[in-house]
Amino acid sequence: MDLSKIKLVSTDMDGTLLNSGGEVSRHFFELFEELNSLGVTFVAASGRQYYSIIEKLKPIKDDIYVIAENGALTMRQDKELQTTVIDRDTYLELLDITKDLKGSQVILCGRKKGYIEDYGQDFVDMFSEYYYKYEIVENLAEVTDDLYLKIAICNQKGSEKYLYPALKHLEGRLKVKVSGEIWLDLSHNLANKGHALQQLQESHNILPEETMVFGDYNNDLEMMTRAKYSFAMQNAHPNVKAIANYETRSNNDNGVEYMLHKMIEAKKAAVI
Repeated sequence: MDLSKIKLVSTDMDGTLLNSGGEVSRHFFELFEELNSLGVTFVAASGRQYYSIIEKLKPIKDDIYVIAENGALTMRQDKELQTTVIDRDTYLELLDITKDLKGSQVILCGRKKGYIEDYGQDFVDMFSEYYYKYEIVENLAEVTDDLYLKIAICNQKGSEKYLYPALKHLEGRLKVKVSGEIWLDLSHNLANKGHALQQLQESHNILPEETMVFGDYNNDLEMMTRAKYSFAMQNAHPNVKAIANYETRSNNDNGVEYMLHKMIEAKKAAVI
């Protein structure tokens, strides 16, 4: 494994770069400064809202690329590089389908903010960890002054068992992604982390052989195919472990930082 050739690093956030408390380690920020000095491009790629991602990475937000909403939005220094949206007719159709999912909460992930109906304060407290900008509305169907990036659905009993079977018939037309234990996302077919990362690779003339990626859940699968150095977290979903070329420590054991340190050492050694 020759890590000295790496030019781009892309990492998922929840279950990957963030620990189970939703925190970024201080050590990561120290490693980032070394990555930056070595000319390595860094990409934060998440199902989270853009504003939530840059809040977590505030000290370095102007020095990174952000792939948000599972690839529906790519940003750099508050500049929009690409947006892949759902049209309104499809959005309304999806709302009609999802309203019958008992015990579930539906979130419209808009370009400006996230939108939810009134599901109670307990849900808001949990939801606001992932959505820094949001609004509680009376009816999601009446939101028109925004772009529809994604619909996220939450079911506390489990997304793979209670949501995916009811929505998998949409695959082919849309991306249907189990993106976490309680989350499932519906988005445009091209709105995925792999496609967004490919666009960045091509714009920077960076090959998969020069790319390192980290992920833990099914919304990271396409991104895994864009890198020779694809790492599943030790805590990753079996699907991610099956497709990744390598494995690293868990998110609570600084798995991303562990491999970044190895890569930095390899690059320094190659210069000597």
